[in-house]
Amino acid sequence: MDKKIIIGIIAAIVIIGGLAYAFMGNGVGDDDPTHLVVAAHSNIKEPKAGFDPLTGWGCGHQNYNPLVQSCLFKTNGSGEFAPDLATDYSISEDGKTWTVNIRDDVKFSDNSTLNAEDVAFTFNTAKKLETDLDLTNLENATVVNDTCVEFHLVEPRSTFIYDLRYLGIVPSDTYDNNTYGQKPIGSGPYVLDHWDKGQQAIFKINDNYYGQKPYFTQITLLFPEEATWLELAKSGDVDVVPVATSALNQSVNGYQFVEKSAGRAQGVSLPYLPDTGIVTNDSYKVGNNVTADHAIREALNVGIDRNKTVQSVFAGHASPEYTGVDTRDYANPDAKVQDGDIDRAKQILAEGGWNDTDGDGIVEKDGVKASFDLYYPPDYLDRQSLSTVFAEQAKEIGIEVKLVGADWDTIYANMYSSAALMQQTSPDPYKSIYQQYHSKEMDGFYMNPNLYNNSAADALMEQAMASNDFAQANSLWSQSALVNGGGWGPAGDAPWVWIANYDYNYFIKDGINIGSQPDGLGNDILINICEWTRA
Repeated sequence: MDKKIIIGIIAAIVIIGGLAYAFMGNGVGDDDPTHLVVAAHSNIKEPKAGFDPLTGWGCGHQNYNPLVQSCLFKTNGSGEFAPDLATDYSISEDGKTWTVNIRDDVKFSDNSTLNAEDVAFTFNTAKKLETDLDLTNLENATVVNDTCVEFHLVEPRSTFIYDLRYLGIVPSDTYDNNTYGQKPIGSGPYVLDHWDKGQQAIFKINDNYYGQKPYFTQITLLFPEEATWLELAKSGDVDVVPVATSALNQSVNGYQFVEKSAGRAQGVSLPYLPDTGIVTNDSYKVGNNVTADHAIREALNVGIDRNKTVQSVFAGHASPEYTGVDTRDYANPDAKVQDGDIDRAKQILAEGGWNDTDGDGIVEKDGVKASFDLYYPPDYLDRQSLSTVFAEQAKEIGIEVKLVGADWDTIYANMYSSAALMQQTSPDPYKSIYQQYHSKEMDGFYMNPNLYNNSAADALMEQAMASNDFAQANSLWSQSALVNGGGWGPAGDAPWVWIANYDYNYFIKDGINIGSQPDGLGNDILINICEWTRA
């Protein structure tokens, strides 16, 4: 072996060991059974602005238990919305006013009383700050009395319940956007004791908490790099550790391997528009004459083998994904396709005018090669592996996929003209369907990166948004995947090639009981932390 390679391997081991030691040397792994040490998954990034829900902590792009704050609603063990701070709610006939009644027995951790003023302030301020929380449809929140708040919407939105579920409430009297995140005041089960930036945050029990008192009186939340996860588990000093893709076949003595579904759909976004020379944001190229052809998109969806992919990339700790929302209540099984059929994929291409006339294995049409770039973030091993397997399988049906590892700014700058490997996890159909597929302006935002548009699908999505009946809304979301021969599913217009639903996996120390957790929300391992115990 080359000496430089050996030196590099030794250096990597030293770095990983040093990082693990740094965490373990800061109060991690004491003998108190009521102290819990959790290594945060990469979806729970260390918050640069601190533990402030108005800047994204606990909500926004990823949803998880904010620990310090509590929300109006929570998710129970059956996966249903249940009251938390709220006691009940009602929706006006036009769907534009939501009235929420709240508890009268809640105090913040500083002993001040939580009332409707705090709830209204939280939502109005979150809207004004314009963070990654999308509250553009909230006109304002107003106080009816100390225990009642009205939310006035610009347009009806059946999915507003998700905003009420995930935004933690802050105190109106003392909140300061510049300092709150460092010393947050909340009504959740824990308070932030101290934060060692770049390493860990320690939370201790909130004596004022109105709900079920948690068994664990202290939580140490570590923010390690993925490369250190396995070593942290092997140290035995960390109770909950995420499992990296590279360690899916590993086991660790003293730990149970826990697999949690989260509807974590990963797939390839294919530019839907042809290249007509237009640009957006002054420089972002729009359109791709290869992926704009339906035959290309359909052939890829039919030709790739999803089962084989999840076995090779995720060692079976995933399931094939076809529509991006296969596991949700609003999924449409009719929108799926039969995949892994190379012969049928080649037939689709030939019927669409794509043929290999020069014998190089890549089909072409009107002098254009079936070739396009696929951007992916190389820091994520799973996405890098998925991109590689996708390219290999695409080549088998005559399509060339050129891989480009890049940072997110570069990916966003190229997503309108090139394919991109992305994922979505949200159970909220506004995020996972409406923002993903409803026709939109070219604003550079990562939702609907391929600029998909279909007026019939748009109409159904708009009806779903306006419905006050959640069952009816789910039916409309489902129908929008396959409508009039089109729709956003692979059996319709196929703007995406969804590939895998990758589970969240954890090493959890023997003796820890994580209680009854709802299905489909495995990205939030601490969702029911108040139920956790240690034997």
